[in-house]
Amino acid sequence: MKVVGISGSPRKEGNTETLLLEFLRGAEESGAETRLFILRQMDIAPCRHCDGCLVEGKCVVKDDMWLIYPELEGLDALVLASPIQFYGLTAQVKAMIDRCQAFWARKYVLKRPLSERPRKGVFISVGGTKSRDLFEPAKATVKIFFRTIDVEYWGELLYRGVDEKGAIRQHPTALKEAFVLGKRLVEEAVILAEKGS
Repeated sequence: MKVVGISGSPRKEGNTETLLLEFLRGAEESGAETRLFILRQMDIAPCRHCDGCLVEGKCVVKDDMWLIYPELEGLDALVLASPIQFYGLTAQVKAMIDRCQAFWARKYVLKRPLSERPRKGVFISVGGTKSRDLFEPAKATVKIFFRTIDVEYWGELLYRGVDEKGAIRQHPTALKEAFVLGKRLVEEAVILAEKGS
């Protein structure tokens, strides 16, 4: 099983990225192969809305997004991690999602879906305020993104009131919950695969 993690945290060793790494560690312990992309270290331009992708379902902009495209096609599970900024995803994550317009064109215009097998998606996020609807705008975007790339919104880890760098490590349950959810994702997938064989 291949699990791809994408970190959209603008700061190194941020709270959201810390949770993502624990999730991937849990997935690896259960036998998954993992791949990690750290968007702040990559050169990903915003979508130009040039419609070049309508021809073949491929983006015409050549940058580091081309490292991510094949992984999004070949994964079994995707874990997207982004802290909340102004009630939304970080600019790094939004740029990456917008560049998946190529997959939207491929699926809805060219009628070639990304995958016909079940694939799972998890959203990990941390926000500084304690507002009840803090994560709703970001979740809406993530769900549409997952749907576009044929990934089921399977789970989430969302933590309010965590702001200072490293503060998530003081949370009584967060790191363990991330690790356990990573293990559970892989273990459930193995059970389903065994039932189908």
